[in-house]
This record gives sequence, structure tokens and C-alpha cells, in this order.
Amino acid sequence: MDDTAAVRNKVCFGSVAGAARDVLVLGLGNTLLGDDGVGVHVVRHLANAPDTPPGLRPLDGGTLGFRLLAALMDSDAVIVVDAARLGDPAGTICLLDQLTLADHVGRGGRMSAHEAGLVDLLTLARIAGWAPTHLALVGIEPQRIDWGPWLSPPVVQSFPDACRTVVRTALAWQAEP
Repeated sequence: MDDTAAVRNKVCFGSVAGAARDVLVLGLGNTLLGDDGVGVHVVRHLANAPDTPPGLRPLDGGTLGFRLLAALMDSDAVIVVDAARLGDPAGTICLLDQLTLADHVGRGGRMSAHEAGLVDLLTLARIAGWAPTHLALVGIEPQRIDWGPWLSPPVVQSFPDACRTVVRTALAWQAEP
């Protein structure tokens, strides 16, 4: 995807002030179900890329659900990366901050393929006292969620932009006082 690619930023950041040195980047999805695994592919790339900035902690969350609670509870800043049905063309990237996520969930919306498990995980963490300074979802519109380990061409094209969106978001959080 070129620089004019459709990256839709739902909300600009207006987070609570506070430095977030380490940012957990949690990739969700099943890599055996095509585009469903895009979040996992993004964090695997970030974990192995030599130019990934310090302070990013990529974690392959796969389909682990509640087993991710400890990692979440240990993090003050979290970016979740997942396939997300946005109603846009395949490969479109959407960045949602924690206020928008809370509003979306409060209205009963469902966007991420793993949102039910993600919402349950976030709710359990909050009940346990977790209150992150920063939380965001980088959602990538899937074209195909079906058996097969391959990402569709539009998702492959948007992959570099998804990685850059994660890095830019994390760096913005780290730069806050």
C-alpha cells in the first residue's frame, strides 16, 4: 500500500498525561485463518525487525484469551493489533483510542474478530484494578477469514502501514511528559 493508502484514524490521542516507557503490543488472531492472523503477523514482524524502537514489547497473543491477563496487568500502555470488520475496503487500517473503544463497547458494537474475548479480558483486568494510561486498537479490515495461513493481497499491502501505525502510536505515547 502506498502513502496515500486508506488509513482511517477514528480519534486523535487525548490520553491522560503520563510517560509510558514500555508499550505492550498485543497481536491477536489465528494464523491458520487467513487475515484473522494479521495481528499476530504484525507483532512477529516487530519482534524481529532491527528498526523496531526500544520500549516496544511485541507479544503474540494468538487466541490465548484470559491467559493474557498477567501481561496486560503488567502494562501501563497497550496497543492491540487485530483483524477488524469496519465496513471499509479490505486492508483499511483503523486506529481507536481507549475512549472510543469504551464508547464502541458500551453501544454493544462488535468490530474485532476477537472482540468478545478482548472485551472480557479488558473487563477482568479493570475489575482487578488495571487502569492503563494508554490503550488503543489498530484494526485491519480483513478480506478473507477462512482456513489457510495466507494473508489476502489487500491485507499484505496494508501490512507496512499497520506496522508504522503501531510504531508511531507507541512513539507518541513515549514522548509524552
